[in-house]
Amino acid sequence: MTRISFEFFPPKSLEASFRLWDTIHSLAPLAPDFVSVTYGAGGTTRKLTHEAVTTINKATGLRVAAHLTCVDASRAETLEIAESYSQAGITDLVALRGDMPGGGAFRRHEDGFANSIELIEALAATGKFTLRVGAYPDGHPESASAEANVEWLKRKIDAGAQSAITQFFFETESFLRFRDRCVAAGITAPIVPGILPIENWKGVRKFAESCGTPIPAWVEDAFAKAERDDRSDLLATSLCTEMCSDLLAEGVGDLHFYTLNKPNLTRDVVFALGLAPEPALQHVA
Repeated sequence: MTRISFEFFPPKSLEASFRLWDTIHSLAPLAPDFVSVTYGAGGTTRKLTHEAVTTINKATGLRVAAHLTCVDASRAETLEIAESYSQAGITDLVALRGDMPGGGAFRRHEDGFANSIELIEALAATGKFTLRVGAYPDGHPESASAEANVEWLKRKIDAGAQSAITQFFFETESFLRFRDRCVAAGITAPIVPGILPIENWKGVRKFAESCGTPIPAWVEDAFAKAERDDRSDLLATSLCTEMCSDLLAEGVGDLHFYTLNKPNLTRDVVFALGLAPEPALQHVA
């Protein structure tokens, strides 16, 4: 049976809080395996992430995975945050090195973890968490090669992670080629494709450029035409549904949706795939 999961980000305003809860209430009935909450660059949403994770867990009963990075924090501080999650009943973490505020090369805190592998090893040693990590089908911007990219993922799995969630991608073949390389490298842990329903093409294009995700020319052209005809949502739903259907046909068992705290396209895709029953229409006599 296919399992689905959703990613949210912590709200920074009252309006954003309402939007997050509207999203959760819309998607919770789809019975996700888990939901995750992101962690801002440089730990900028550290407190907000903790509040969102614990509140979602208490208010909905959903299994929540908290993102945790080691940017701008000592080892002790990072492990203290992890322990606070454990005390709150949160046993799932997405362990990431993290990005510096404003971009730029990673700078290790003088008493901090040097990279994601050291973080994963320390979290795994506690024996308290299910650990997920990031993976990059199109390559991490700092990877020297495709082989080095896969080898780094293998080291993270060997350090104690149970599964990986990928960065989003635009073409199914990107994930499938990456999965094949991982299998050839001896990685047996599940690798879950990260799916980004495109609510706003201009925003997604900017995000893709910032993280080094290649944008196929045909995708650019398709959205340019769709925007002229005011059919962007229809195109986005169709492309995302087709990608997910192709992935499932290739033996993928789980799908992780980056919701950007907007539920509509994600919900529509899940319904189109038949992964959750659509609500029955209410007939008024």
